[in-house]
Parts: sequence; C-alpha cells; structure tokens
Amino acid sequence: MPEKSLRVVSGMRPTGPLHLGHWVGVLQNWVALQKQHDCYFFAADWHALTTHYEHPGALADLTREMACEWLAVGVDPERATLFIQSGVPEHAELHLLLSMMTPLGWLERVPTYKEQQEALADRDLSTYGFLGYPVLMTADVLAYRARLVPVGQDQVAHLEVTREIARRFNFLYGRGPVFDHLLAEARGRFKPDLRKKWDQLVEGYRESGTASSWGSLESVLGDVPDLTSEERGALYAEVRGTGREILPEPQPLLTPGAKLPGTDGRKMSKSYGNAIGLRDPEPVVREKIRTMVTDPARVRRSDPGDPERCPVWKYHETFSTASTREWVQAGCRSAGIGCLDCKERLLGHLGEALGPVRERIEHWHNHPRDVEEILQSGCTKAGREAHQTLAEVRAAVGLAERR
Repeated sequence: MPEKSLRVVSGMRPTGPLHLGHWVGVLQNWVALQKQHDCYFFAADWHALTTHYEHPGALADLTREMACEWLAVGVDPERATLFIQSGVPEHAELHLLLSMMTPLGWLERVPTYKEQQEALADRDLSTYGFLGYPVLMTADVLAYRARLVPVGQDQVAHLEVTREIARRFNFLYGRGPVFDHLLAEARGRFKPDLRKKWDQLVEGYRESGTASSWGSLESVLGDVPDLTSEERGALYAEVRGTGREILPEPQPLLTPGAKLPGTDGRKMSKSYGNAIGLRDPEPVVREKIRTMVTDPARVRRSDPGDPERCPVWKYHETFSTASTREWVQAGCRSAGIGCLDCKERLLGHLGEALGPVRERIEHWHNHPRDVEEILQSGCTKAGREAHQTLAEVRAAVGLAERR
C-alpha cells in the first residue's frame, strides 16, 4: 500500500441500524478519506453507553452489524483500520489521565451538553459519563496522534475542546527544565516597562485570541534586544499555553457530504422515526418516499413548485442523474409533473444505489466470523499505536512504565 499523508480518526456510535443520512453524511466521506490518508475508524461503544447506559441492548451485536454496514458501503479494511473502542483499553486509561487536568467549566460549556439533556429529557443524563464524554472523545483522537478529524460545521466546537485539552496537557507536562531555562532567559531580556506591556498583551491574547492582538505581541518582541529564535519560540509557546508537543492538536476536516432530510423534512434521525434505513426492504423505502413531505406551495397538482424548498429534491441531488435533475427542475417549476411523478423517478435511482448495498450487508451478516476477525485485527493494530502514546503520556505525568 502506498504511503499515506496524515492520520485521520473518526468514530460512530452503534445504537441501531444506519440510515441514508449516515451513508451520505459520514460513510461516503470515510470511503474517500481512506484512499489518501491513514484512517482509523472505530465503533464508539463506550460513547453509546453515555446516553444508553440503562438499556444498552445487545451492544456487541449492534457493533458487529454496524461494521457490516460499513463494509457494505465500501469502507475497506485493507485501506483503513476498523476497530472497536472498548477493544483498546488505552482509550479508557488516557481518558482517565486527561480527566485529571480538564477544568469542569470546559465540559459544562460544550454546546450540546444542555441541548441533549433537554432533547433526551426521558433519560437521566446527570452522570459523569455524559458530562465527560468530550474527554473520552479527546482520548479517542489523541491516542492515535490524529492530525485530522472529519466533522460537520456543528461539531467544530466539540473538537475545539479536544484541542484545548491537548494544549493544556502540553503546557503542564511538555515544558521541563530546558523549556523553563529558555523562557527565563527570554524574559530576562525585557526592560521592565516592556515586560509589563508584554504581560498585558499576553493576557489580552488569551482572552480574545485575535490576529490583531497576536500582531501586537510580535511588535513588542521586535523591541527586545538579542532575542534568539529559540527564546522567541519559548515565549510564543507560553502565550499559546503550550510547551513540548506530546499530544498534537488535531485540526478539523470539514465534511463536504450533503445532509439528507428525513421523510418529514426535519433532520434524519432514528429517534424522530423519519429515517430511511440502509437495510429497509424496497417496499418499505417505496412507502416512505411516497408519503414524504414536499414543497408546501404545491397544494394542487396544477400549482408550480420550487425544488429548492422540497426535501425530495435533496435526494435527487444525491442519487439521481443529471438528466433526471433537469427533468425535475423543469417539470416542478412549470407544474408539468406531479409530486408522485417526481418521487417515482427518484425511487428508480434510489433502488439502483440501495439494492447492491442491501445485498452486501446480507453477505457480511451471514459471515459474522469474518467481520469479527476484521475488527479484532483492527483492535490489535490500534492497540499498538495507542500503547506507544500512553507510554509517553505516563512518562510525562510521572507514572511508572506499564509492563
């Protein structure tokens, strides 16, 4: 296999059968990423317990069946490492160590913390597991020194917590005598009034983090005589709150995949009952599409519509050919076609895409040992990588080497 560029880590919770939203929004992106990056894709079974701890169901079976769906859509164990989160105990150990130095306020301000508690009001989520899931997510990423994490725009804030935790860890444990000596030498070159101005700018930058405040810091350093490049680097590291990079800060990789609406026009979700599953038989898919909401302006067959306001159009954009999309645009806007005509044409294209996927899911479902071997092999490989990271982390925090 040719050498790949960057390490990518991403996971998915095994809470039930996957739907078209997972395929289009996540898995198609995974298939593309595995061709150019060193990808680690994992079944986040511990994460599933953060919200389903009371009734976990057959979590092992759900995990294996989710892997069947991954394989069926083209996630390739020859190109990417597929594994189970709980099969790599280093995730739990790193989660524990990182939780020791993660401020509580960081977790409480994660945007979805309060939102999910309100959305899932029927469940008791007043647990550390739910509050601390960003730390576990951080361990999932940092255990493999991932450089890129594929996320949607609404998940960037979650990844920023990971970056902050990595930054804080490096600040606390990545400094040491050499770093401290360089920093002391650098600060000793400041005149008292310039040092005071520097400290004020540093405080301002840490509060705002704007490019203009960084420019002011650079300007001040231009007035410090005899400052070496190493000393300058130590000062900049202190400003950012970092030291030696033990745990690299991952960067967000915004996913380009389209988001398919559910059959009721809302976000596709199993909990809303508006999802079209990858395993749904053809008659079930047909019924879901035929009853799907459309452009509200088309009250009568003779009313012209606007495809951009119709949830069905998003499916045409994803699954239909260019000629069909042109037919829909012209026919809908002129009322030359009805909504059922539009949906019938979509069903043909959707069937062509889903039929082979259902067959491959069935194949892997009937070969559970093969799936388990793929996941076990992935756990072994992932475990080796995570073990190396844990060795450095344990040493940094002063723990004895684990044998």
